[in-house]
Amino acid sequence: MPLTAETQSSAAALAQQSSRPALPATQAALYLLSGGAPSPAPALEPQPVPGRGQLDPSGHCIQPSQASASPSPFQVWLLSLPPSALSPAWPAPPRPQADPLLLLSLCSLATNPSPLCSLTSAEAMKPPSGPEEAWQQASDISVFASSCTLHGLSHVFGQGSLTPRRGLWAVAMLLSMAAFLYQVAERVRYYGEFHHETALDERESHQLTFPAITLCNINPLRRSRLTPNDLHWAGPSLLGLEPSEHAAFLRALGQPPTPPGFMPSPTFDMARLYTRAGHTLEDMLLDCRYRGRPCGPENFTAIFTRMGQCYTFNSGADGAELLTTPKGGAGNGLEIMLDVQQDEYLPVWKDMEETPFEVGIRVQIHTQEEPPSIDQLGFGAAPGYQVFVSCQQQQLSFLPPPWGDCSSASLDPDFEPEPAGPLGPPSPSPGPSPPYSLMGCRLACETRYVARKCGCRMMHMPGSAPVCSPQQYKDCADAMLRKDSCVCPNPCAITRYAKELSMVRMPSRAAARYLARKYNRSEAYIAENVLVLDIFFEALNYETVEQKKAYEVSELLGDIGGQMGLFIGASLLTILEILDYLCEVFLDRVLGYFWNRKRSQRPSSTHLAFHPSLCRHQDSFRLPPHLLPRHTALDLVSASSGPSLNILDTLCLHMTLSPSSQIKF
Repeated sequence: MPLTAETQSSAAALAQQSSRPALPATQAALYLLSGGAPSPAPALEPQPVPGRGQLDPSGHCIQPSQASASPSPFQVWLLSLPPSALSPAWPAPPRPQADPLLLLSLCSLATNPSPLCSLTSAEAMKPPSGPEEAWQQASDISVFASSCTLHGLSHVFGQGSLTPRRGLWAVAMLLSMAAFLYQVAERVRYYGEFHHETALDERESHQLTFPAITLCNINPLRRSRLTPNDLHWAGPSLLGLEPSEHAAFLRALGQPPTPPGFMPSPTFDMARLYTRAGHTLEDMLLDCRYRGRPCGPENFTAIFTRMGQCYTFNSGADGAELLTTPKGGAGNGLEIMLDVQQDEYLPVWKDMEETPFEVGIRVQIHTQEEPPSIDQLGFGAAPGYQVFVSCQQQQLSFLPPPWGDCSSASLDPDFEPEPAGPLGPPSPSPGPSPPYSLMGCRLACETRYVARKCGCRMMHMPGSAPVCSPQQYKDCADAMLRKDSCVCPNPCAITRYAKELSMVRMPSRAAARYLARKYNRSEAYIAENVLVLDIFFEALNYETVEQKKAYEVSELLGDIGGQMGLFIGASLLTILEILDYLCEVFLDRVLGYFWNRKRSQRPSSTHLAFHPSLCRHQDSFRLPPHLLPRHTALDLVSASSGPSLNILDTLCLHMTLSPSSQIKF
């Protein structure tokens, strides 16, 4: 119980009574704190204290003896007082469950300021007998093994000497640990290979965005639009004409030969040539309907490709709203009737690499974000047929490195000074640019390569470089494009369209006369020049092809956790326990070593016997006397002529008192 004011006054009165033997206030306070009360009692003879200490005639504690007597706790406490302080007037307080460390502290308080107690630290740390457990350091491997959740560790580092059983347990733990580490290394190696898998799925949609449709006439230039100046500049590169052949070629076109004194223009623009002499959509488009509604040239956007001037339906250029369709099947897409204008085709003068022998149009179905590459990816539609194109949308997703090789960086096609050599993907554009696509990457890369080598760009290439002249086309640009110097990774997201084509002959005999009358053409002309193109979605479902990581980090951790539980019976908390134990070892063995060296260099002072758990706290407070924690019993101690208590002694006394009497901070 806490020492009350009444107890303090009683202790002071006991110390001042002249009719009783002299008793210092310190001893009186501790006597009352232990539960004593002034009542007559027979004097007790000093008895040895087993395992602790006994008193010499002067009242000091000496080394423990081998006496076999087992006095009561109260007798041990009484023996801590000087013989002169004992008289029949001071009875023994009934305290059957005294703490031995409290008795050591009382023994120290009862002595003179010279050595308070001569107990060695080994004796002070001797574990008590009986059911009370012995205190051990947290860094002790046996203590850690007894509480660690790592299976088998307690069988290896238990108490006692080495036995064959402990050796077998050690071998089993080593084998299990080796198997566990092997499995972990195998899983980490597999994760480091960054495998991926491809998942195919089919999904439904209530509405799909209609793709962009690019159309090009296979004939790049109309014969009626060519002039002697065009032949002078573009004849050698486009048709393989020599200057001496220009007059004969003009006669083949049905035009007069070059007049005498002809002077070609000082400059020539290939883009203007294709704009002026190429097939116009107004002349080719006979009929247009989208989902049964009329459409016209205003729904198309002119664009340059390697085949000349082409036209794109539903391009979304200039912020135009993209068309959608809520149904699949024929009649729910784009249906157009085209006139290929065979009478405007250029005569084949020589067999060149790019000389067209076909008649009809080239068509490419692509997304609005992807530039057309119709000379490589387009399919043909011939006159005299109605071509049905059934599409299905496919969405492909690829993984970036290290699982895949996709990229999503936007590109800048403008020329930048670079060292000579093969080009990789162009650098990202600092400003806004279209989304990354494979064909867009190749086009931008080719633009920069041609601009670096030739100082110009071809008319279908983007950027701000000047358009190449016909001679630059022939001597440089075409040759550079044949060198496959661009390496472009796949985009991380691609939308493409699978196609199924079917066709029927048109017009029928019944329809030929009507069409000839409607478009003021002959039936033969209709049969040789007119075609119908019908493009639609097969259904509103679309396919997804997605690359996924074959082995995620969560799966790696799950495999490691499973192997850990299977072989060594551990978990993540076991690792934390081991780390905590290593910290305790560091504190007790490393920091404790330097702390003991520091304490050994200080002048020795009188201290109370204290519990070993206070070792790491000693002198760490460094408080001035007026800030020390107080107990009511300590007021009597400071008022007496006994030894003064420092902060360590105060803590020791606090730890030895019963819970109801401890010092309140």
